[in-house]
Amino acid sequence: MESNEPVIRVRGLTCGYGETVILKDVSFDVTEGEVFVILGGSGCGKSTLLKNMIGLYHPIDGQVLYGGDDLISAAGTERDRIIRRFGVMYQMGALFGSMSLLQNVMLPLEEFTDLPSEAVTMIAKSKLAMVNLETSLYKMPAALSGGMKKRAAIARAMALDPKILFLDEPGAGLDPISSAELDELILNLSRTLGITFVIVTHELDSIYNTADRIIMLDREARTIVAEGDPRELRDTSTDPLVKQFFHRQPSQCKETDDAQTAVERG
Repeated sequence: MESNEPVIRVRGLTCGYGETVILKDVSFDVTEGEVFVILGGSGCGKSTLLKNMIGLYHPIDGQVLYGGDDLISAAGTERDRIIRRFGVMYQMGALFGSMSLLQNVMLPLEEFTDLPSEAVTMIAKSKLAMVNLETSLYKMPAALSGGMKKRAAIARAMALDPKILFLDEPGAGLDPISSAELDELILNLSRTLGITFVIVTHELDSIYNTADRIIMLDREARTIVAEGDPRELRDTSTDPLVKQFFHRQPSQCKETDDAQTAVERG
């Protein structure tokens, strides 16, 4: 971690869908340079929280502050300026299938900068090299493994040199070796470039390998039920919800509402 300065402040965030409240009065900070993980069981609101933090959804109430600027209340060019501070890797990568990897990473540079084409190509190649895909520049997404697609999506998210990267379930669908390689990449980018990562996941191995700090959400409580170092929480917490999650104990609660789960996976 680089410093103790918060780069994101979430304050009193209440969010949901229609009249259904998924999370209520959630507040936390994300510190500069840390790998910060949002975790919890299915339907607890992990992806909902992330989508509100990056402006895809508008919360019922609350603030999401980048520095001193509130993304929720911002509009127009001010909102665009805040959004440029972060990049996003979506769960399945969301690469454009008709474009090569190089073209996928070039796209944000072509859309949001006035750089000459030579500079755009050079920067895109350098981003792909950072994720160990320098020999796959002209491959199409359909020809890639799951792990390569995730790494390419991270390269595209880094195209505009954001200081913050949001990753939605980066290890989903990957084999153990590819997942471990992705964990190593995240740590390397954090340590060498000082990137702040906000990661949504429920995969314990990746959490222990990468996370400096976590918040744990709970579907029934509809808020944060634990915060801190995941290893310390695993070893010392007496909270039944925390122990159940970190020690993989079967749930005694009622089944997750099907509609809510479908929205969370969307």
